[in-house]
Amino acid sequence: MLFCGINPGLLSAATGHHFARPGNRFWPVLHLSGFTPRRLDPAEQEELLTYRLGITNVVARATARADELSAEEFREGGRLLSAKVELLRPQWLAVVGVTAYRTAFGERKAQIGPQERTIGSTRIWALPNPSGLNAHWTAESMALEYARLRAAAESPDR
Repeated sequence: MLFCGINPGLLSAATGHHFARPGNRFWPVLHLSGFTPRRLDPAEQEELLTYRLGITNVVARATARADELSAEEFREGGRLLSAKVELLRPQWLAVVGVTAYRTAFGERKAQIGPQERTIGSTRIWALPNPSGLNAHWTAESMALEYARLRAAAESPDR
């Protein structure tokens, strides 16, 4: 499983750790959904590899807010992400932010959940953005969606 955030926030860029902002719910949701046996801190992101999980971003440029990125940056990020996925060949690419997925891959009507598109044999799932700014989703409702992905990844018919 390769999790893909939108882009680094300023704190993530400064620390080198994904989802480093204290209000971001990625790490708690990852644990609540059963991907990790305990809540990891951003500084422990390398431990994800022991659970066969990876982490990257659609766009490398750090910003205070994702809405500071241009559509072209997202499209270029989608091209680079596709190349990365073709090289690494994870079973699943989990894009954390459906709007980022829509823009990066030109899928304007994409919804949260499994996507029709694949990159080679890699399946894609759009997940809710765990930013504290995404008030439409609670940590608990996000954890249920992340758990749906985990169950699909563990299913023998995936």
